[in-house]
Amino acid sequence: MNATPIARIIGHAEVATKPREFSVASAWAIQKVLKKAGVTLDEVEVIEVNEAFAAVPLICGQELGWDPARVNRHGGSVAMGHPIGASGARLTMTAAYQLQESGGRYAVAAICSGTGQGDAILLERV
Repeated sequence: MNATPIARIIGHAEVATKPREFSVASAWAIQKVLKKAGVTLDEVEVIEVNEAFAAVPLICGQELGWDPARVNRHGGSVAMGHPIGASGARLTMTAAYQLQESGGRYAVAAICSGTGQGDAILLERV
């Protein structure tokens, strides 16, 4: 099989919050992974945030102050689906392919869970 990589993982982070704060956990995980990698949010071209609830990207955007034009460009989970057990793969691949489309360097994908967990992954286009 001749597969050519399109992105590489350069960092990941997870956070734990109170269950009632789950909607902001993705934002905190994004902050954590960017800090660990020494990358600023302004350097990130593509942002994918899982929409277990449609308000999650809005709440995270308020927390991080990002440009909404970089977030869930193809509709996010409400439009594309939230497959149980595969949402992380869907988010990561969507972000990687968007990096190829845009020619950007970095993408971040994040997901939260109702128990207060947040996870984020930072990708770099190759």
